[in-house]
Amino acid sequence: MLIKKFQGKSVAEATAKLKHELGADAMILATKRLPGRDSSSFVEISAMPSGYESVSDAYSELKADMTNIKDMISLMNVSGRMVHTLNMGPTVLNIYANIIRSGVSEQNARIILEKAGALAGNQRGNQDKSVASRVVKEFAATIKIDDAITRDSGKQKILSLVGTTGVGKTTTVAKLAARFMLESKKSVGLISIDNYRIGAMEQIKAYAKILGIPCYPAVNRRDLDFVLRKLSDKDVILIDTAGQSQYDQARIAELKEMISGEFEIGSHLLLSVPTSQKEMRKTAANFKPLGCGSCIFTKIDEAERHGAIINLLMETNLPISFLTNGQNVPEDIEAAARGKIAKLVLNKK
Repeated sequence: MLIKKFQGKSVAEATAKLKHELGADAMILATKRLPGRDSSSFVEISAMPSGYESVSDAYSELKADMTNIKDMISLMNVSGRMVHTLNMGPTVLNIYANIIRSGVSEQNARIILEKAGALAGNQRGNQDKSVASRVVKEFAATIKIDDAITRDSGKQKILSLVGTTGVGKTTTVAKLAARFMLESKKSVGLISIDNYRIGAMEQIKAYAKILGIPCYPAVNRRDLDFVLRKLSDKDVILIDTAGQSQYDQARIAELKEMISGEFEIGSHLLLSVPTSQKEMRKTAANFKPLGCGSCIFTKIDEAERHGAIINLLMETNLPISFLTNGQNVPEDIEAAARGKIAKLVLNKK
């Protein structure tokens, strides 16, 4: 937007200058008196050429300019970089800033924008209202959904939930058990192989009692095989494992050995969204030997930003099966959906 400033010793002098250059129909935006070098003062008038339909149009454009400046400052605060944002038009810049603020890495943000056609050569052609919807669709396209946990295969399903200490495995086991019983009308059995955390067995037994389903402990692979045979009449068996440090390779190997017996057990990795991006990546990498079929993102209600979800899915190619958003059993869990996750990351309703 073209805004010019005109100065004079009086309002009349400054006005005469602006009319001479911009014409009698010029729009005056601001007038202020400024101190001179001596005791005198002078007037400064900010004005712009005519051609805008209304004052609101002018201020709308001014507001848009200020938004662009705020977006660039925001990007500098987050990443310390600005150069590669300078070739973005205002619409794309605003979307890019929102994506970065959500916690998505710069590299992944640009990949998504490029695939959405938002960084094509003709920037003016990318300022239409469809840019945002194209970006949301591209976000959704990067997300792999896996319904292996709930898919009815016609055979008994044995599922182990694995992850770090405090990620919410026991509560998620209870939520899934209730979901299988109430929604899918399946018979369910629970097993705890958490032999490290004090009170772990008592917690899962309490959930089992409320749900009216059997629950057994197992301290080694022989115990686990015995209990699995005992629950052979159940449609679904859910195994609550001990929390493992992502840095304790020996314990992770021990867990792998325990669930690699004669029974086909599917592992699913739980990741806490409020965890730092670095720790989340490390967790996914170090639990990889377990061959996890999907990931479940927990505690999304405790995280201010959700871009880490996109980063991890893009960088590991892991599919996602569920999201949890609270401690309530069985309410606070939902099957993953591409549109839901994309809007969650972009803070859209």
